[in-house]
Amino acid sequence: MRIDLFHQHRVDPEVPVEDVAGTVGELVQEGKVRCFGLSEASAQTIRRAHSVHPVTAVQSEYSLWTRDPEPEVLPTCAALGIGFVPFSPLGKGFLNGTVDASTAFTDGDVRTSIPRFTAENRAANQALVEHVAALAQNKGATPGQVALAWLLAQHPSIVSIPGTRRLSRIEENTGATRLPLSADDLADLNALADRIGVKGDRYNEHHISLVDK
Repeated sequence: MRIDLFHQHRVDPEVPVEDVAGTVGELVQEGKVRCFGLSEASAQTIRRAHSVHPVTAVQSEYSLWTRDPEPEVLPTCAALGIGFVPFSPLGKGFLNGTVDASTAFTDGDVRTSIPRFTAENRAANQALVEHVAALAQNKGATPGQVALAWLLAQHPSIVSIPGTRRLSRIEENTGATRLPLSADDLADLNALADRIGVKGDRYNEHHISLVDK
């Protein structure tokens, strides 16, 4: 048995990433692992790891309302030939229009601990998803398909991983690969978060402490 993609899910500040890359490299040589991945790693960390053993993929949160990877991480991945894997590409359900200020989350739902998902911030962010929904309606698509199509258009190496437990959602999400977005559509969506604004941090203080910077 071999693990195709072995990810370090969060960079450990107590262990040099060079040591992690070296250990994974040994597992690759032993035939136990095929490829090495990092999650939520900074551009500097990616380069350090890649200098020891090639990084195949970097996984980080990226969507229409979470643009953190754009200034440094995405260019670094492109320069080094590393694939980029956005998690939460639909904003944990918000960008597909299934969540609003009136939504009641169940006990244990991770969104109850995320500042961006307070009722106040959901109400403030509704304007963003309404804009996406209006574009989707004009194209005979769903808001989620527009959000995913925008993401896929950012770079050929992007492979998003929207999560769902429903077959209908899987079918809907795959439809994003067939949704054409014009240059004007993309320019409008690119500026959307800055133009409308996004209220609330994507993580609480505990989770922020786990993000490599």
